[in-house]
Amino acid sequence: MTDRIKDRILHHDLAVPRYTSYPTTPHFQAAEGDAMHREWLAALPPGHDVSLYFHIPFCPKLCWFCGCHTKVTQRYAPVQDYLRQLRREVALVSAALPHAPRVCHVHFGGGSPSMLAHDDFSEFMALVRDSFDIAPDTEIAVEIDPRQASEVKIAAYARSGVNRVSFGVQDFNEKVLKSVNRQQPFFCTFEAMKACRDYGIASVNMDFMYGLPHQDTDSVRYTMECAAALKPDRISLFGYAHVPWMKKHMRLIPEKALPRAADRYDLFAVSSQILEDSGYNAIGIDHFARTGDNLSIAQKQGRLRRNFQGYTSDKADTLIGMGISAISKLPQGYIQNSPHTPQYYESVADGRLPSAKYFMLSREDRLRAAVIERLMCDGIVDIGMLCGQYDYPPSFLDASIEGLAPYIDDGLVTVAGERSVRVLHRHAVRLACTAFDGYIAPAGGAPRHTQAV
Repeated sequence: MTDRIKDRILHHDLAVPRYTSYPTTPHFQAAEGDAMHREWLAALPPGHDVSLYFHIPFCPKLCWFCGCHTKVTQRYAPVQDYLRQLRREVALVSAALPHAPRVCHVHFGGGSPSMLAHDDFSEFMALVRDSFDIAPDTEIAVEIDPRQASEVKIAAYARSGVNRVSFGVQDFNEKVLKSVNRQQPFFCTFEAMKACRDYGIASVNMDFMYGLPHQDTDSVRYTMECAAALKPDRISLFGYAHVPWMKKHMRLIPEKALPRAADRYDLFAVSSQILEDSGYNAIGIDHFARTGDNLSIAQKQGRLRRNFQGYTSDKADTLIGMGISAISKLPQGYIQNSPHTPQYYESVADGRLPSAKYFMLSREDRLRAAVIERLMCDGIVDIGMLCGQYDYPPSFLDASIEGLAPYIDDGLVTVAGERSVRVLHRHAVRLACTAFDGYIAPAGGAPRHTQAV
């Protein structure tokens, strides 16, 4: 039975979006100036909860698997200069808001936010607290490269209120790491995690990848057993997206050593089984969390969410992104900052928000986004009920449900009653979401996306 499911999944495997937003970013439109950005910020009502995201686009060395917007620098001066511009953007955003909104979540991503010197991070967090209403229970999370996790930095994180860290690990096998230009001994991660716990940082996450060169079922079994032994609160297991036509540095990866689709399926299956046997709950399509973690609780209570940082228990519908290429989700739609350093610097220096792209959501977009989010988070959705919530007749998305026929015929999706859709396999979730995507190409995707497996 397992082999038959695998064959069916591989038969349908396509390049499809990860659906951290809907519509996805390729459909955003060019913005003219920052007027719309300012208007949308000014319209936030009193008492409206928000989350904040800060993008730190620097790394000391480029990992060849990286698909993020980042720059390599061995010097700290460019980082300090960028931080000055980011502080200006914080002031611009704060001034554009009609009031200081209550902040539920703060997230530092990259790149490598741990590039920031400890005193610079502390000073920046002080500015954030002065500019926004940071609640006592706000989750403050930082993505960390274990190789940069000195004790003085971790102590600064703890003093600044950081209560969740995510360590980028990817793999514990030296051969695999060497093939992607990332030398990271196990002891770096072990000592960094220990220091975080010693300083009272409540939650520790670890990020891994499957589909990297030279990975096989034995190597990922070793990696996942090591990960489970360290007992992080959450583990993410992302599929590597090999897109050398978009990210030229990926051409340095030995393509012959990349696992085939069938092998990728086995890598994820073995990893998942080890983690679930170790007490982790499967969350969404690629996360795992301990029973007491907020993600597990949110999933159990039906309030798991998905945004540009992945799966979250964040209740806020508004996300304000700051920094190069950062994306905001506001009640009216999405706004993306310029991904180009000169334009970003020029904008904030001139007192303008660095708006580059936007997407204004229609009522139909909101309905389709809600359907896709529930499928991505829960694997099940009552289409008729959601149509009613957005003032559409229950039959409005029947054509999309009909688009699920190939997956229904192969036992990957079921439809109970008239419109209750359930996806039966994690690898089939993104495939099922494409049936409700009003913008995706008819063939099921484009090379800019990654395979479902």
